[in-house]
Amino acid sequence: MLPGLADYAETLAAMEQRAFDIRAGNASEAIWLVEHPPVYTGGTSARADELLQPDRFPVMTTGRGGRYTYHGPGQRVVYVMLDLAARGRDVRRFVAALEHWVIDALADFGVESRIICGKVGVWVDGDTGPAKIAALGVRLRQWVSLHGLAINVAPDLEHFAGILPCGLHDPVTSLATLGRETTMNEIDSALQNRLGDMLRRTGIAP
Repeated sequence: MLPGLADYAETLAAMEQRAFDIRAGNASEAIWLVEHPPVYTGGTSARADELLQPDRFPVMTTGRGGRYTYHGPGQRVVYVMLDLAARGRDVRRFVAALEHWVIDALADFGVESRIICGKVGVWVDGDTGPAKIAALGVRLRQWVSLHGLAINVAPDLEHFAGILPCGLHDPVTSLATLGRETTMNEIDSALQNRLGDMLRRTGIAP
């Protein structure tokens, strides 16, 4: 784990180096749990008109899939670097494993969540319809995964107003908004407890 607020650009560079080292056989698989200072990040499908307030926070271009998203304090960002060449080379299974990892972890806090066909991420049902509580965006480099997911624990949701999150007009929510006052350590423990299930879903363990 990288403690404190991790600079996004530095973390991205470290993650890319780790993925390179995994493929070269010089490093083991890794999962990093971080928080970032406020930043907007654009994936490979990001559209300029979906960056509504480009001067609000730093904007970083990244090679992950997806469009614009926000990272900031109160959000648990999970970077997953796995060797999918040793796990069956099934990208859909990998993404499903990440989605169910979040769903299982949130269930530990009494939050019922789900995936929605055609929409990436993990969702909860609110009074006005579905709201996104976790975003997913991954990239593969020589079958080593990069990036991962972000769970809204207690971020300032107003910060999402500077973008059209993931190109969708649906609202964004958090555990705090749902009335679940949860610490980062608690969400980390839930993820740790469900880690074995997630890894089994990705395929054969190295």
